[in-house]
Parts: sequence; structure tokens; C-alpha cells
Amino acid sequence: MPDTDSDVPITFGFVLLPGFPLMSYAAAVEPLRAANTITGRDLYRWWHAAPGGGAVTASNGVAVVTDVAVGEGRLGADRVFVFAGGNPSGFEDPALSAWLRRLARGGATLGGISGGPYLLARAGLLDGHRCTLHWEHVPAFQESFPGAQVVRSLYEIDGARVTCSGGIAALDLMLHLIGRDHGPGLAAGVGDWFLHNQIREGLSPQRMDLRQRFGVRDPRLLRVLGAMEEALETPLSREALADIAHVSVRQLERLFRDGLGTGLHRHYLDLRLDQARRLRRETSLSVAEIAAATGFADADELSRAERRRARRGAQAR
Repeated sequence: MPDTDSDVPITFGFVLLPGFPLMSYAAAVEPLRAANTITGRDLYRWWHAAPGGGAVTASNGVAVVTDVAVGEGRLGADRVFVFAGGNPSGFEDPALSAWLRRLARGGATLGGISGGPYLLARAGLLDGHRCTLHWEHVPAFQESFPGAQVVRSLYEIDGARVTCSGGIAALDLMLHLIGRDHGPGLAAGVGDWFLHNQIREGLSPQRMDLRQRFGVRDPRLLRVLGAMEEALETPLSREALADIAHVSVRQLERLFRDGLGTGLHRHYLDLRLDQARRLRRETSLSVAEIAAATGFADADELSRAERRRARRGAQAR
């Protein structure tokens, strides 16, 4: 059953931070427009805000003109969603945090899209709540906000908190909300409008299946790839990985060469270095702490591994 009175328009506030992800924003606002167009009724209204007001530029350079500056005006909103991309951990705005807390006290549902949950968490609005965000931001987010219960899903709705991993997952979230507000028939109609013929559940995984990501089908190799991604802080030995695949170390090395075109050690090392790069970019952790979080003995060992990879990349070019 719809959660709201269909005769009363539902108002969304979209808070756009500099460098916001345009795809996530479009996937959120366009379904509302489509719902209004399909029904010929004013089911949804929306406004835009940004720190400082004026035009705010997305990560691809497209600018959106906002209606108000953060904290200004008295625009009502039932739901306020914050959009952030790039490096949301580096964006601090006490005025935004205070405004979000004020909106929450006023009864608005608060949401974060892609990197937007960072701003909700910084305002203290996700403590004790289930939440999600883009997979790339998860390790740094968990280090910074241990009180939030991170789930690696497409979107999470926990009471008056709504979070979404971003990208086209925002479309799935909005279709869910439209269905809750005005029934599944309208949600299906909006999905058809955008050629989205399968509405994904919130708990669907964010990332492609390992088979699709790496283009491999061997179940032994897939088990090892999954185990590697789960054990970056305390890397597993070659022998332990071979046990997971139920093959010898030599056979496992051959599986990596044949299936991925690289060695077992090189692949595992690259996973850890990618994680270290994300933590450098999105946290204030020291190099020593990042080294420990990615399975290196100390900062020097991490730095040496990074330099070696940089040299390999330069030689490949």
C-alpha cells in the first residue's frame, strides 16, 4: 500500500556538492518527472541547494543552477538527499551539518547518494543506522564512522534515513519509493519509461559477479579471487589460497596465468595497493596505518611497492 496521501505532492530537496555525480542525480530526479508526466498529476516537487548557492558543477563539468544556498530559505521538504562524489571525506562544512540536523529534527527523511552518506555521518545522523554508499568509499567510511552499520547493498532504508550506493542504483531506489508512495503499477510504468525492465531490490550486490568482472569461469579460481578480496589486511599465503582452490601452488599459479594473464602474487599485491590508494585519498590515516590496513609490514614496504608499480606502469606505456 502507498505510504502517503496521493493528493498531496511529496517534496524532495536535492543538495548538490561540488563534483557531485551527474548520473546518480539524473537517476534520482528523472523518475519523479516521469511519474508526474505519466499520471498527469503533480505527485512530486523538488528543489536544489548547494553550499553558497548559485550554480554547482558536477564531476563531468555540467553545472546545475540551485534554488537556495544551504541553510537559507524556508523551502519545505519531506525528503532531503545529499549528492557527493569524488572524495567526499575531504568536504567539511559545519553549516551543512547543522542544517541537516535541523531538517532531521523537523521530521524530514534524510538521504545520501553515492558519497553523500559521508555528509550525513559527519553530521551524526547515521550512528546506529544501517547504511550503504559506493563500494569505493566503504573502507575509508568504516574507518571514520564505526558507529554506522555499513551494508554493501544498492540502497538501504532504515527509518528516516535513506542511503544509496549511487550510479543507476539511484533509479532502483526511486522506483522503490514511487511504488511505496503510489503503488507498484506506477513504479513499473516509470521503469518501462526508462527501459529499466527489472527493478532491483535494495539488497542486490553493488558490484558485478566475479565471473563478469574478470571474465573467468573456473570455480577454483573464483573461490581464490573472492578470498583475496576479503583478506587484504591480513593477506593469505600462497599455500592457504591453494588449499581454498583444492590444487597445488603450482597449479594455482597456472590458473592465474591462464585465466588472468598475471601471476598470483602480482594480482594480490595490486588489490592491496588499490586499497591503499583509496585509503590515502579518502582518510586522514597515516601511511603507517594504511600500510597496516593493507597487509604491509610498515610504511617503507608500502612505499617501495607503490614505487615499483609506478615504474611498471611507466614501462608499459
